[in-house]
Amino acid sequence: MYLLSRLFLFLTKSPEQIAKERSDAYLSEATDLYDLEFRMRKLDREANALRPAWMSQR
Repeated sequence: MYLLSRLFLFLTKSPEQIAKERSDAYLSEATDLYDLEFRMRKLDREANALRPAWMSQR
């Protein structure tokens, strides 16, 4: 029953929610402030690399 409920929760999550949970978990593993800032910049760079140039706000 537990496995079935976990499967249902997995299938009902949106891709945005899954990505947010994954990035939150990645950021929570930071060891200090510098590591946290590095990880935040890395996530920002990855997000910008996936976005087409015409969608940039510049």
